[in-house]
Amino acid sequence: MTFRLFKTALAAIAAVACVATASAQSLIRDAEIETTLREWTDPILDVAGLKPQDVGLYIINDPSLNAFVANGQRIHLHTGLLIAADTPEQLKGVIAHETCHIACGHTVSRSRAASVASRPALVSIGLGVLAIAAGAGDAGAALIASSQQFAALNFFVHTRAEEATADAAAVSYLAELGQSPAGIVEFFDKYRYQEVLSEARRYPYFRSHPLASDRIRTTRALAQDTGLMDVPTDPKTQRQFELMQAKLIGFLEPLARVYQKYPPGDDSEAARYARAIASMQSADLTGTLREIDSLLEEFPENPYYWEVKGQALFEMGKAAESVEPHAKSLEFLPDHPLLLINYARSLIARADEGDVEAGEEALRDALITEPNNSFAWSQLAIALEKQDRRPEAELATAESAYHIGDYQRAYIFAQRALQDLPKNSFESRRANDIRNVTDPALPENRDYWRRG
Repeated sequence: MTFRLFKTALAAIAAVACVATASAQSLIRDAEIETTLREWTDPILDVAGLKPQDVGLYIINDPSLNAFVANGQRIHLHTGLLIAADTPEQLKGVIAHETCHIACGHTVSRSRAASVASRPALVSIGLGVLAIAAGAGDAGAALIASSQQFAALNFFVHTRAEEATADAAAVSYLAELGQSPAGIVEFFDKYRYQEVLSEARRYPYFRSHPLASDRIRTTRALAQDTGLMDVPTDPKTQRQFELMQAKLIGFLEPLARVYQKYPPGDDSEAARYARAIASMQSADLTGTLREIDSLLEEFPENPYYWEVKGQALFEMGKAAESVEPHAKSLEFLPDHPLLLINYARSLIARADEGDVEAGEEALRDALITEPNNSFAWSQLAIALEKQDRRPEAELATAESAYHIGDYQRAYIFAQRALQDLPKNSFESRRANDIRNVTDPALPENRDYWRRG
């Protein structure tokens, strides 16, 4: 799906995350950006001794500059970081650094460090509660407010050595791939001013990755010792980087900002792409088609340009016309689950003879690759309902709700599905599994039901 946002609860563990509560964030799903980042990340994971298929890569829609590892082998990158980088090497340096946190076992040690770091915070909170009870409300509130800072400071004592290890490993990984490690040094130099800012004013990344001068010097020396500092950027990588930033800016930045960076006189590929997307965001179909058609004339086999054209037509009420562009995107990038979902959505909306059935088939193909894709399940529910297969549609709705953590809705629809699904069928067993796992009577589900 071109640039779809998904709300999810993520534990912000990189900075003070281990001592903070989870917050609602938007994940971005985009076939092109994910493909680019995977092409850059997987070789780094390989040389680090990790299996790429075991490491998740997530893009968070957040303008702050941050990257972190959380919830096991999962690398999270903020859109703010992707937009702020000056070169692909800078992003690769950050990714390589975060890779070490997984490969070097830092996620486990940080969990232990967080437990130790949180003890002063708990003491501070306890003292604050006692102070309030004793009538010293202001003093008690101040103690409670300071608890997170105490925990963060304690936590960082445990992580500084790990940061140095990750810097060295990042340089080593890139050198083994024959790639320049200059990006990580440039990234540190670019943001070294963050060290003079107060904790509250720093980017989240530099709260958990403090840029001490000796750390920068050491990393620069290691990078220079590789003899690869001047290795030029591969043209394909540079193009991927420029198009990724153009897409992010086109979707996320105000129209004035887009046209400031990519003025109408700029006929570069990235500029036309950004303007096409910005026009779509402004419901300007004429502007979108003018720019995207110029790109397709030059790059007729680019699946992502066909995908954007299909999305623009679909979102501006031309579902029937959107089917062909989405079909073309799959012609040039077969079986990609996000492209299959887009294609299915257009088919279901057009609803010509055989469209809904073809849409269902495309969705089931997508779900083979991404069985936890909530949006695909919700679209499948629509396709099944249109075919008067309500019990199966209710099961698909239960699946969709389950995969976004809406246990209350999942339980209700699984119950409904079970009433009419054939006994002992695969579908009825799956509905029963969802019902059992989301049962409100289970103590571990109470928080999920409270949220619902």
